[in-house]
Amino acid sequence: MFEKEYDVIVVGGGHAGAEATAAAANMGSRTLLITMNLQTIGQMSCNPAMGGIAKGQIVREIDALGGYSGIITDKSAIQFKMLNKSKGPAMWSPRAQNDRMRFAEEWRLTLEATPNADFYQEMVSGLLEENGKIVGVRTSLGIDIRAKAVVLTNGTFLNGLIHIGEKQFGGGRAGEKAATGITEQLVDFGFDSGRMKTGTPPRVDGRSLDYSKMIPQPGDERPEKFSYLNTPKLDVQRDCHMTHTSALVHDLLREGFDRSPMFNGRIKSIGPRYCPSIEDKINRFADKDSHQIFVEPEGWHTVEVYVNGFSTSLPEDIQFKALRSVKGFEKVKFFRPGYAIEYDYFPPTQLKHTLETKLVDNLYFAGQINGTTGYEEAASQGLMAGINAHLKINEEEPFILKRDEAYIGVLIDDLITKGTEEPYRMFTSRAEYRTLLRQDNADLRLTPKGFKIGLAKEERMRRMDEKLSKSNSFVEFFKKTSYRPEEINPILESVGSAQVKQSDKLFRVFARPKVTMGHMLQLEDVSDFVEKEALNSEVLEQAEIQVKYSGYIEKEKNNADKLHRLENVKIPENFDYSKLKSLSFEAREKLESIRPVTISQASRISGVSPSDISVLLVFLGR
Repeated sequence: MFEKEYDVIVVGGGHAGAEATAAAANMGSRTLLITMNLQTIGQMSCNPAMGGIAKGQIVREIDALGGYSGIITDKSAIQFKMLNKSKGPAMWSPRAQNDRMRFAEEWRLTLEATPNADFYQEMVSGLLEENGKIVGVRTSLGIDIRAKAVVLTNGTFLNGLIHIGEKQFGGGRAGEKAATGITEQLVDFGFDSGRMKTGTPPRVDGRSLDYSKMIPQPGDERPEKFSYLNTPKLDVQRDCHMTHTSALVHDLLREGFDRSPMFNGRIKSIGPRYCPSIEDKINRFADKDSHQIFVEPEGWHTVEVYVNGFSTSLPEDIQFKALRSVKGFEKVKFFRPGYAIEYDYFPPTQLKHTLETKLVDNLYFAGQINGTTGYEEAASQGLMAGINAHLKINEEEPFILKRDEAYIGVLIDDLITKGTEEPYRMFTSRAEYRTLLRQDNADLRLTPKGFKIGLAKEERMRRMDEKLSKSNSFVEFFKKTSYRPEEINPILESVGSAQVKQSDKLFRVFARPKVTMGHMLQLEDVSDFVEKEALNSEVLEQAEIQVKYSGYIEKEKNNADKLHRLENVKIPENFDYSKLKSLSFEAREKLESIRPVTISQASRISGVSPSDISVLLVFLGR
């Protein structure tokens, strides 16, 4: 039934599995995607949206490297918003609402059109291991399929257990069975495993809602998109809506707390801190008698609606009674109740930065199996695992992104170095160099890297080169071109900025806080240059950021350069930390467990102090 041996087998067809399959196949590996249901490839298991704070940056980075999440998002979007526009560009984060069915369909069709990608629908129940290396998988039908590398992207399916009130049943997602066998085998190999929890809200019939009682939440007037390629822009958008819970809703929900698996001890695992269930919010924020509810359409034509902010594992009768007391939901009809799900994960400190496991060669973990939450975090790990699996079996250098190069680098370094005991979600605050890691420049940062490893194609490089060349030339124009006081002072007066008495370069006046590109375009020299060079909005935005934030950008680059000096100090692979008696006991224990590759990575481990780093540097002759 199968080729004698695949290069890469990917287990699981969610966001991580889809990106891993695409990356490995597009780089030239014969790749097999095995999933329990081919109809749910790229399924949006929770909310029908991509992006958001820091997550939008990750999608742009995936796209810049040659991944597909941005393209799929653009093709299935029903609304687009750039969040945090009132703040500096380091905080701008793109977010799209998507048509759930079209999103999954686009993923399926895109993967089917990818050369080197094969598909098989069945459960993987075990791994084939020989001499400390993974050499394939075994399916539930007892079929052995051999491969040079295996990427596990099992999501919430490993021994998944669904909770609705006091009822519980096995499952990896509503309507789908759990996956068994893999956890037990990995534990036998010596891996540590744990349990995590996540939840999802009820889905309801949009025809039963009264939107006149809610606040419309439209998309941007001029919607942008995710991909740097020529994907479609939105001409028409669908509104979301906002409503609120009330003290009455909270009282009705409390009636079910004694039957809640979160409070009666049935669920012992930890859920996502930044996406708590409604019962958790009421319990933790008892002083608040109202919480926001976002009403999100699931697509262009379906009437199904996602009730964002009402994630719950309470009994279905309590969910129904409480939701009917929310403004606009008085006559609500359920499509299905919300539920919580517990599943197995493996603490990610057991991985290398390539996402290959330390215990077993040629085995990679990506997505929620590593303790993360969110489509975007999963997709980025899948991409990196797929890339590194291909590189490893072809005996090429691993592909690792540093913390100052990408949010993906921050995400993986955090997981490998610090681990996580609760579902990990990316935020801009987790990145030390967020002025460098903006959503607008992901192509400038990463497309050359993606092109070098053979993932990003020539069209991406051509577009990136053109954007870089034109934006640099526009910045130079501002540095070389002078203004006359009589033409610039009316603009400065209009924004309440101090007027000038003599000519100077445009760069200096453009760098002022209240002066925008719109003001600059009022100047004849500037508008003539833009017209002559045919500069698009992307180039204008890039040039404006480079002018206004040049000082901050330079400062972060200098800080990153200092960090790189520590990145260059390698720690020998089998280094014996027990020889260093000056290390603290905690440091020795953590260093032995995590086995950092560089001094820089060692310095980021919780419990390793600056004095411990000094001891290491002295011993290494630095």
